Amino acid sequence: MAATLTQERFTGPEWLFERKFDGIRLLAFKQGRDVRLFSRNRLRQNLPAIEEAIAKLPVRDAILDGEITWDRQSAYHVFDVIWIDGGNVTKEPLEARRALLAALPLRAPLQRVTELDGPAPWDRACAEGWEGVIAKRRDSPYEHRRSKNWLKMKCELTHEFIVGGFSDPQGSRVGLGALLVGHHDKGEFVFAGKIGTGFDTKLLLDLRKRLDVIEIAKAPFTKSKGLPRLRAHWVRPEIVVSVAFIEWTAHGKLRHPRLLRVVS
Repeated sequence: MAATLTQERFTGPEWLFERKFDGIRLLAFKQGRDVRLFSRNRLRQNLPAIEEAIAKLPVRDAILDGEITWDRQSAYHVFDVIWIDGGNVTKEPLEARRALLAALPLRAPLQRVTELDGPAPWDRACAEGWEGVIAKRRDSPYEHRRSKNWLKMKCELTHEFIVGGFSDPQGSRVGLGALLVGHHDKGEFVFAGKIGTGFDTKLLLDLRKRLDVIEIAKAPFTKSKGLPRLRAHWVRPEIVVSVAFIEWTAHGKLRHPRLLRVVS
């Protein structure tokens, strides 16, 4: 089961949160003393210490899901069980599967992934240098695909950018489609990407009114690789926005950006 990346930040009684480890996804198959380990792309993994620890578990057979750290030796962080003692438990709700996992006496290098407490687990993740957190619906079955019942919240960078244009809204959206933003670098006004999330209806309409007043005929960007032209409008670079994003791409663009607020 794979998590879907989200830019939303939320909590609720129907969700639990776990640390997202920066490592290699690993499925463990136990049949008696025989243990086989496979990566997500079904490549066999040779990890004797982890295999030995799983072989010692007091169950006849099991399939575990988890992640190993990049050094491949420190730990196998187990967060789910798919099969145990002859039974397929994928249709059981997550909390029931976690109870089965909690009953297993995991010993190093096996580590059980614990539920995170607190009102904003993503803030804790970023403060402690983690990759992020995974939000999981407590009633979710185990699906052999990417699912919105598991949501991945990655730690983000924040930066202020200048609005140089915007696109028209499509479908039922109002106001504008996305902001086209840039930053100054060595005397150039460089296009950095499109910001299309993080708005509510009022902000979309208010921004469109402000942008219409400062619209100009030509794009203000002096470096504009990747700049969209279809349904685009250009404005004087006066409005500053604060943006959260995962990382810079190799081409100098924002990956998964979202609007935090309008600064000025």
